Amino acid sequence: MSKTILIAGGTSGIGAEALRALRSDGHVVYCACRSPEKLPDDPDVHGLAFDASAASPSLDLPEALDGFAYFPGTITLKPFGRLTTQDFLHDFQVNFLGAAGLLQAALPALLKGDNSAVVLFSTVAVQTGLPFHASISAAKGAVEGLTRSLAAELAPRIRVNCIAPSLTETPLAGPLVNSDEKKASSAKRHPLNRIGDPKEIAELVKFLLGSQSMFMTGNIIKADGGLSSLKLF
Repeated sequence: MSKTILIAGGTSGIGAEALRALRSDGHVVYCACRSPEKLPDDPDVHGLAFDASAASPSLDLPEALDGFAYFPGTITLKPFGRLTTQDFLHDFQVNFLGAAGLLQAALPALLKGDNSAVVLFSTVAVQTGLPFHASISAAKGAVEGLTRSLAAELAPRIRVNCIAPSLTETPLAGPLVNSDEKKASSAKRHPLNRIGDPKEIAELVKFLLGSQSMFMTGNIIKADGGLSSLKLF
């Protein structure tokens, strides 16, 4: 059954893969992003101008939405002593305030949807202390708190879950995976001896938006190659 889904950030990385996965199942997708002109030429993909780093504009949303997924993010990796107030504010704006503002705008339509679901994104670094992640961990920690609070507040009408991935091979993570040596070094830190594939995370998004996950809400789902849970000797 076709659904109407709003996603934020669908032109690259996990968001682009999720857009393809949702369209392959016949869903209508509204995509709020900075470059709507980069979206596929598809009558069932509707581009909406949106910048997660700025105040959310008024968006022409459909009357009813069945799902919402927010993909914009940042990777600010610095020693704590070098982080500026602007670093913290930027990470909080893109990762938390952007998500909260767009979700508030979409909430009336989601309340009219059919078994609506929301998917937000955190990071493995919230639950697993990693050096140089202070700013992004703080911002994503707020997203995890928002997930649990909204899951309680909006139940049973809207389900809210969050994915906490580890390093995934996307353009955003490009500086961390732009050589075979860097990829191999990152892979060795994970019990599964690899880094994430955006197509796999996109399939998880599709699952959380779909009917197979209708008994799931308030979860922080670890898609991290075992990094947060396992220690191999």
